[in-house]
Amino acid sequence: MLRSAPRAAAQEEPYVRFRNVQKTYDGETLVVKNLNLDIAKGEFLTMLGPSGSGKTTSLMMLAGFETATHGEIYLDGRPINALAPERRNIGMVFQNYALFPHMTVAENLAFPLKVRKISASEIEAKVKRALDMVGLGGFASRRPGQMSGGQAQRVAVARALVFEPKLVLMDEPLSALDKQLREQMQYEVKAIHDRLGVTIVYVTHDQSEALTMSDRIAVFNEGVIQQLDTPERLYEAPVNSFVARFIGENNRISGDVLRLDGDECVVEMKGCGAVQAARVAALQAGAPTMLSLRPERVQIDPPEGSVPNAFEATVRDLVYLGDHLRIGLDLGGRNTLVAKMPNSSRHGRLAPGHRVRVGWHAADCRALDAPRA
Repeated sequence: MLRSAPRAAAQEEPYVRFRNVQKTYDGETLVVKNLNLDIAKGEFLTMLGPSGSGKTTSLMMLAGFETATHGEIYLDGRPINALAPERRNIGMVFQNYALFPHMTVAENLAFPLKVRKISASEIEAKVKRALDMVGLGGFASRRPGQMSGGQAQRVAVARALVFEPKLVLMDEPLSALDKQLREQMQYEVKAIHDRLGVTIVYVTHDQSEALTMSDRIAVFNEGVIQQLDTPERLYEAPVNSFVARFIGENNRISGDVLRLDGDECVVEMKGCGAVQAARVAALQAGAPTMLSLRPERVQIDPPEGSVPNAFEATVRDLVYLGDHLRIGLDLGGRNTLVAKMPNSSRHGRLAPGHRVRVGWHAADCRALDAPRA
């Protein structure tokens, strides 16, 4: 999905701001370490990372369900650390929907409006508008138990939006849905965001979900943002080995830096020879590095002289995936590669055991920091 730029102009103050925020539960281990993060008004920002990375804790501190141990959180220019959750006027969508089972859909949506002492006629109008927005206009009298998982999740989204908050937080809201419905809901949530212009902060561990929906993604690991960038930049230009491993399928090749040449370097790929690569990390000659190379950037039988990196390889396996092929390759020594190529008549000559020529451009091969053992 192509995304428009966040609506806020560069000179505007961020709508959400974390400043030097830390969180510990036991007084010793920091779950969130010195978090500094600005989120623009109207932006769809995703906090992405593995379990225990600090993403959900950061979201809960913004919601007010967790208290920051240190630092300050601002919403629309106001410090909110001391503000109770119900006074922050933030919409929230949870993983388990958190709908009241004894209430109808309409009553579930009316609840946050009644708490805000809105008139009955206005409540009726807002509930109808919110249900129409998520395509559930005819479901007002049903109870959550009479609905599918996808329908219940739409109700949860509608309830978060019914009182027209400027900020909506979503904590793994689609993880309980099956794959097809989850993908459908991703586009629906993104379409609602684009239509309403509401600011959304979304938490997930699903990288494809983050890439599909977000204006920007903050990749968390061990309580620290490893990279904050657009989906395209995160995928195409990871800044370290963790991000390269976590975002998308990725060939990871160990090597040692032979020499540096401006923004490029030459790396000795164990058992195969020298590789020209884009220099990303602060590397020195003789230092270990990890080469990051996306499977779709690996060319099978490139024209002679068209790429600076070219090697003989053996096809290990071939997986047919409809629109493309996934080709496992032995590159000699201890190195294996995965290549992806569009499905075409060319694949008929490929089979396990066949020898092929593989190659790639230096710009597609990123020399990163060597991962920790």
